[in-house]
Amino acid sequence: MNASSQDNAWPVLAYANWQDTCNTLHLWTQVVGKLKLTLSPLANHWWGIVLFVTARGLTTGAMPYRDRALQIDFDFCAHELILRTSDAREQRIKLAPMPTADFYAAVMAALRALDVEVAIWTMPVEIEGAIPFEQDRVHASYDGAAVNAFWRQLAQADRVFNVFRARYLGKVSPVHFFWGSFDLAVTRFSGRLAPPLASSKAANVALWVMQEAYSHECSSVGFWPGNGGYGRAAFYAYAYPEPVGFGAAPVRPVGAAYNADVGQFLIDYDAVRAASSPDDALLDFMQSTYEAAANNGGWDRKALERQSA
Repeated sequence: MNASSQDNAWPVLAYANWQDTCNTLHLWTQVVGKLKLTLSPLANHWWGIVLFVTARGLTTGAMPYRDRALQIDFDFCAHELILRTSDAREQRIKLAPMPTADFYAAVMAALRALDVEVAIWTMPVEIEGAIPFEQDRVHASYDGAAVNAFWRQLAQADRVFNVFRARYLGKVSPVHFFWGSFDLAVTRFSGRLAPPLASSKAANVALWVMQEAYSHECSSVGFWPGNGGYGRAAFYAYAYPEPVGFGAAPVRPVGAAYNADVGQFLIDYDAVRAASSPDDALLDFMQSTYEAAANNGGWDRKALERQSA
């Protein structure tokens, strides 16, 4: 792959260049995500409320509403939010610069036009200094080119994450987008219960919510665009509970390192993008950080992993 084609497949996007749009889009995905939270049955680890990467953006997938189904899609190519129901009705909202309060109002109006009556808790989660959606006239940015580049980053990460996911025979999450923390993730589980989480640093999230997320021993990897204080797009990996020796374990590729401040291994997205094979670099990061969790945590790797032919 030459440099120009690689840049197109793994696009360059500095967080500093789209921070305002990123923060706004985070809130807009929470509006949609909270609708899925309200309409969908509870699944373990909150897997039932996540969004998924599509060929054009992000989707809720089909959500039950009485005797119908509702699906909401972010189209980051045409820059529209599309609401569809199983009785062949549709509403579209143009994604463009607007206050979050206006976006929220437009979504609720579109739902009413589809005869979907649903209410959500309008306080954003996992965000410091959060403003209720209907009052937020601060977050109003939308840079379509940056959003499209972000979606293409997600599409590449989603593709490689699914390769990694398929190598595991044990319990493993779907590759999914968490709208609370605004990141793409996939999580492997050892099969053992984890000690209850004693505290949580997440803003506007009850402790029991996080305890459900981390009820079982796990090794998780993900991608975030630079939000949450890190300031750069990065891939991350962590284990819960973190076994002794996890942070000191050798991991690959060059550039990956344990960050004690967040308790995670990190590697910058740009380091992966610049590798001769970004796919192999990312798979190396995921595999080696998983091994740091599984080996130091005493996981039954022979039983849990798909053996190579």
